Amino acid sequence: MVRFLLLNGPNLNRLGMREPHIYGHTTLAQLEKQLTEFASEYGAELTCYQSNYEGALIDQIHRAESLYDGIVFNPGAFTHYSYALRDAIASVQTPVIEVHISNIHAREPFRHQSVLAPVTAGQIVGLGINGYRLAILALLDMVEGKGK
Repeated sequence: MVRFLLLNGPNLNRLGMREPHIYGHTTLAQLEKQLTEFASEYGAELTCYQSNYEGALIDQIHRAESLYDGIVFNPGAFTHYSYALRDAIASVQTPVIEVHISNIHAREPFRHQSVLAPVTAGQIVGLGINGYRLAILALLDMVEGKGK
């Protein structure tokens, strides 16, 4: 069975409450349930993890190399300045798809740059929570050619 890790970074535990006009009304728990079911439909197992702490996310990325076939990662604000997360992603062979609910390129100028994008397998932005589903499909294509 294909195994993926869903990582969500800082403030994503506030989904559904934090700026719903930007991030929507779906809570993190609802999103994780939807995505776990979605992955299961494609024969994949999804493990979900959220942290507001950079080091905890780095530990998950390091661990992922021996446990998972791919990572779907919404790094939140760490996207724009975390060279430590960039180095963690670059240090593993596990493909990572960077996901953002909002279009970071159409927001405040400080959000336009992703220091992680150059070391990820791809980036999906601005498609709401559907971006997570697309990332799962992309990873399926990468690891087994199973995307429908």
